Amino acid sequence: MAISIEKQLEQYTLQHPQEVLLVSIEVEGEADEILIFKGFSSSLVRPTATDPDVPVLPDDATIVTIDRLASPYQPNCPHYLERHISWDTFSQRLINP
Repeated sequence: MAISIEKQLEQYTLQHPQEVLLVSIEVEGEADEILIFKGFSSSLVRPTATDPDVPVLPDDATIVTIDRLASPYQPNCPHYLERHISWDTFSQRLINP
């Protein structure tokens, strides 16, 4: 059974607790941003279910870009480590850490 993209990204943040991922996605033509930190995901645009088993990143979503930020995340003054990473590029990091 394949691991979902959301779970892969959550695993990445467990392995890199000093980082926060800001994932820009598109779902059914609508933009959303998901913040992933220490194994948990939360939408910054849509309501996030309280049940952690309900995916925040739908299977039919298109990842536009991923930004790596330093933890702790400060929305008013974010510290970007790397910006506008494509899914193709970031997925290679998951394969070859």
